[in-house]
Formats: sequence, structure tokens, C-alpha cells
Amino acid sequence: MSKIEFIATTLFGVEAITAREVKELGYQDITVEDGKVTFVGDEVALARSNLWIRTAERIYVKIGEFTATTFEELFEGTKALPWEVWIPEDGRFPVEGYSIKSKLFSVSDCQAIVKKAVVERLKTKYKKEWFEENGATYKIKFSLMKDKVTLMIDTSGIGLHKRGYRVMSNEAPLRETLAAAMIMLSFWKPDRPLMDPFCGSGTIPIEAAMIGINLAPGLKRQFVSEKWGRISNKLWKEAREEAVGAIKKDITLNIKGYDIDKNAIKLSKDNARKAGVEKYITFENIPLKDLKTDDKYGVIICNPPYGERMGELEEVEKLYKEMGKVFKKLDTWSFYILTSHEKFEKLFGRQASKKRKLYNGMIKAYYYQYYGPKPQPIDLNNK
Repeated sequence: MSKIEFIATTLFGVEAITAREVKELGYQDITVEDGKVTFVGDEVALARSNLWIRTAERIYVKIGEFTATTFEELFEGTKALPWEVWIPEDGRFPVEGYSIKSKLFSVSDCQAIVKKAVVERLKTKYKKEWFEENGATYKIKFSLMKDKVTLMIDTSGIGLHKRGYRVMSNEAPLRETLAAAMIMLSFWKPDRPLMDPFCGSGTIPIEAAMIGINLAPGLKRQFVSEKWGRISNKLWKEAREEAVGAIKKDITLNIKGYDIDKNAIKLSKDNARKAGVEKYITFENIPLKDLKTDDKYGVIICNPPYGERMGELEEVEKLYKEMGKVFKKLDTWSFYILTSHEKFEKLFGRQASKKRKLYNGMIKAYYYQYYGPKPQPIDLNNK
């Protein structure tokens, strides 16, 4: 097995969680930067990280890194890298990327130069002048950040937030990767009740159930690197078998998803069925004002409406005030609420124990965390 450097890209704010996941998978040499986690593994790590990491957006193989302030430096630096180790003669290698705070700011020019440099490298290695590019896809991604060039190949294909269970979704859905991060940033454990009063298409309850039964998030989908010659079918088969064997089937979970919209509940149930976790979640059409429970020491994790559109803000602010009143009755519960509203705490009526900046798509939001009391141990003598 080879020593390979990987980059797991993330939404801003969840890098530490992704790094924790990488460590739990057993990989070393972890470096955390804004929006990415770099680590070292082998070919097996390529398959396992795609199958298992819940909070990463994509897994890339890092081909190389260098500084470039001229197009010639970009060309020569790219050409010097060992592209033939990954890209075969018939490989399809489209190029995309971005440039931030760099002298080479034209993305289309950088794209053309990287492509040309890779072609020149492969011409030398494969002793041919023309590449059909009719085989598997090896999408090249370049990142130019303050003149530092990072070149990578995408191993995931479709983004990792596409688990395969949410074909349809309601308006402004929460990314599955962000929902998983919200759960992993909370104090929720599978032996505690979990509730989402604004479940929408069911993403938070479904991701929680998948965590609860240890279901690998990528198990029901395909990855572009499954067609790569360097990663054998046997390796992928073994990685999938390992994931299937890790599922905890005979576990009881207390997860509830509520929504005022009947269609949202129907959608949530369909999505939970596709994810294979429907038996672990109860979905009901209940408005916030009717929310009540006898369960103790539970956790509410939710992504309520933000009021981003004209005319919705007043309605949303009223909802946040109502949340404050309804949640106050759940005196042993902890609350984790994601919203972009800067004055949420004031409307909710309580200052958060902690707040963390997260990005829901392009929207800057805050994750307001309200810690309830720790669960009390059961006194068996008084049972």
C-alpha cells in the first residue's frame, strides 16, 4: 500500500469535527486549516474516508503544492508533479479551481495552464501526442491561496452530503454534512432523547439515527474513484463489508421529528425509509405550540426558519419568542439552534451557553448552544 496525502474539504466552522472523524478512523499526520483537513493514509483510506466521514464535503488526493506568481511557474510546477501515478492513458481529467488573494487571479487562464501542463506531463510518460479522455474521471482541482498552489484529484465525485436518501427535499434544505456536524457538536448520545421541532425533510433526525446505529453515510451511494484502476474492486468490497458489519442493528433510539407542514412529514418519512432508519424515528405533524414531552434530559437540535426573505422576518421573530416560551418548560433539556438572526438570544429570552459561527451554504449562521443539566444516575433503590 502507498502512503497518500488526502484533503477532506469542509464547510467553514466544522473543520475540528472532521479532524476528529479522521482520527477516529485511525489516520495520522492531521493538519487543520480553514475549510480543509489534510491527513495521510493509503488506498484503503481513500475508500474508508469516503464511506465514513460524515462532515466532509469531498475527499481529494493531494498531488502537490508550490508557490507561483507567474503563469510560467504555474505551468512548470504543475508539469513537475507525478500525474501518471493516478491518471491512466484513457483517463478523463477536467480541471476546475479558484484563486483568492493571489497574483494569478484569472481562474480561466489558470485552468487552461494547469490542463496544458498535465497533458505535457502525460505526453512524456505515455509517449503519445493525443489523449482521447474516454475512460474514468479524475477531476483535477486547483486552489490558489495567497500565491500558494495546491493541486488535487477529486475521489468522491458527487459531494459527500449527497447520501442517496434525499432525492426530494423541501425549500432551503439543510446540508446533510452540516446536520451531522450539528449533532456531533452537541452533547447528544444515542441513549438520550432527541427532538427536532422543525424537521423539514427530516435531515437532522435521519443523520442522528445513522450516527446512533453506526451506519456509514456513504454506504448507499457510489463514488467516482470506484472506477479507478488503482483502487481495486476487492478493496472497495472489503471497505463496504466492514461498514455493513459495523451497523448496530438491535439498538433502541428515541428520536422525534415534528413539523407544522404535513407534506414535510411525508417527505421525512420517505427519506428515512430510503436511508434505512425509519424504524428508529417518529415523525409527526405537530406545531411548535403543541410541543410537549415527558422525557427528561433530552436534546433539541434544530434549524428553524431564518426570515431571509422580505416580509418573513416579523413572522420568524414571533416564532423565536414562542420557541423561548415552549422550550422553557423543558427544564432538563439542552437546546442547539442554528439561525442567521443576529438577535436570536434576545428574542429567545436567554443567552446561549456557547455560540459558534457556521455556514449554512453561503449564509453565515450561529449555532446557539444551551446546556441543560447533566442526566442524573438512576437510583435503583427508589425504582
